[in-house]
Amino acid sequence: MPESPSAATPYEVLGVSSTASDDELRRAYRRLLRQTHPDVGGSAAKFQAVQIAWERVGNPERRATYDRQRYTPGGSTDGNGEHAPYAAPAAGRSGGTQSSPRARMFGHPGGHSRQVYLSLIREWVGRGTTVSDPYDDGLVRSAPREIRHVLAKALAEEATAQLVSALGIGYTAWHDVDAGDRAEKLDHIVLGPAGLFAILSEDWGAPVQLRKGELAGDGIPEDDEPIDSLKRSAKAVSKSVGARFTALVVVLPDEALEYPLTLPARGRHALIVVVPRSRLVQLLREGLPGMPQGSFEKVFELRSKLQNGIQFIED
Repeated sequence: MPESPSAATPYEVLGVSSTASDDELRRAYRRLLRQTHPDVGGSAAKFQAVQIAWERVGNPERRATYDRQRYTPGGSTDGNGEHAPYAAPAAGRSGGTQSSPRARMFGHPGGHSRQVYLSLIREWVGRGTTVSDPYDDGLVRSAPREIRHVLAKALAEEATAQLVSALGIGYTAWHDVDAGDRAEKLDHIVLGPAGLFAILSEDWGAPVQLRKGELAGDGIPEDDEPIDSLKRSAKAVSKSVGARFTALVVVLPDEALEYPLTLPARGRHALIVVVPRSRLVQLLREGLPGMPQGSFEKVFELRSKLQNGIQFIED
């Protein structure tokens, strides 16, 4: 699978335009090497990212190869559109074997985010320009990072849904749940023996960390508050359906997070957990130490209540 659409391009890492001259590119590279070198207090991860970016576009031949794979507005990609690496999965396709019992699934995971992406990418390309393949790798890589992030989020939501679907018939999930008048949504609600979970699936294309109770990282805009947004959406849905969440969960790609992070429950506020994608199934099956486990009867009763009360966001 290709790297995250949210990942910074080499030009973005180096802080220059894709039309920068070779001299401008070289000066930016040398400046960033000095600024990010660990020996002078820089970040080892950023230092490595600068080196990788330079390897991809620092040499004129390599830069020409990279640029040929990018989209030309009004034209097409350089033979790079034979496949659509970011296209939506076939209807009904999910993780696990088709013969194994599946979780009950409702809604369209990633559907709303894909619709937003398609609208934004066509607007960016421009009216009157035909977009034969909106998921072409060259087109995606050429788009502004905020547009690429919307597609990355759709892919993250689909990846979470694939994992949830393989949990088995003891689980029920609702996707793209309407969270009220502020045009917000819950990406997923998952109900099982370990409890009721509200889940945000994200991919900012870079590592994240907790700062003062909120997620931060190079890929997250400074004015974004993902955890606060998740809490608002979960509170709205909880109130509308009359059910409390056991925990609020943020799911990220493994490369964005080394280990789970938790924000303890306070008063009536639910526990918040940030997990790498590879740890999600374990969390949904086993919960966390000290987290109360629900009975089969309670799960059945709550499922009926949720099924009657949940509304899905319109694409």
